[in-house]
Amino acid sequence: MRMKSRREFIRGLGAGIAFAGLSGMPMQLLASSDRIEKITILHTNDVHSRIDPFPMDGGKYQGLGGAARRAALIGQIRKQEQHVLLLDSGDIFQGTPYFNVFKGELEFKLMNEMGYDAATIGNHDFDGGMQILADHTSAARFPMLSSNYDFSDTQLHNLTRPYHIIQKGSIKVGLFGIGIELDGLVPAALYGNTQYQDPLERANAVAKSLRNDHGCQLVICLSHLGLEYESNKISDIALAERSANIDLILGGHTHSFLDEPRVVKNKDSELVVVNQAGWAGILLGRVDFYFKKGRKLKRSASFKKILVN
Repeated sequence: MRMKSRREFIRGLGAGIAFAGLSGMPMQLLASSDRIEKITILHTNDVHSRIDPFPMDGGKYQGLGGAARRAALIGQIRKQEQHVLLLDSGDIFQGTPYFNVFKGELEFKLMNEMGYDAATIGNHDFDGGMQILADHTSAARFPMLSSNYDFSDTQLHNLTRPYHIIQKGSIKVGLFGIGIELDGLVPAALYGNTQYQDPLERANAVAKSLRNDHGCQLVICLSHLGLEYESNKISDIALAERSANIDLILGGHTHSFLDEPRVVKNKDSELVVVNQAGWAGILLGRVDFYFKKGRKLKRSASFKKILVN
């Protein structure tokens, strides 16, 4: 298979598109006298301590990414849109000398400055050990969400949340995090007494509570399971198919550059949007949902891949 050139790669990432099963804002809704509310979700995953842009060394990603550029893009969008959420799906740490030297401190400080609303924990976020992750989590000005890691007997006890609810206009948004099994992926000494719980069972329980007990009109899962596997290993796609009450799964771990989000029918035949934004901060993902009288419009969502350059 021929590798894409850098020019082809950039051309493929820059466009905004509508995705299968969902479409952009219908013109008849724009003309409607009923109030339409839009929730803009910006998201990253697997940034892996990439603070600076990739070096100009002739590589595929040369000159792309960088925390300062991402922050500028986020600031522009916040000026344009009323209701914005900024989320991350894990693997904040590991990949450049910044992590080797500062052990994640810089990454969390930059996320605080950018105003992240929530994040979940990836397997590489344990690379400095539990105490380092606990120190940075306690300093975060945003919640670290984990529904299926039991940290009761670790330094992270009471420092993470299973879910978080944010009000945007009249829309209540429920957020929760799901992580990958650590055994065999992360040295046991690094995650200590963390207990892994079944991600499907926990996701269904938390999503049901967010929808029915807390009245969330939009339920978002921040996942670090990986997009899809040939084996029976649980993934974002499998979670979408076998769950209920989740509207959007923002994934990580597999570093997937998607031409468009995957749209999957869940066990109740409702649509679930699954998306990832590659890795290393090359992309800023964006998904917009539209609501009318507090009800999510099933065929009014749009997607854009924003190249950070």
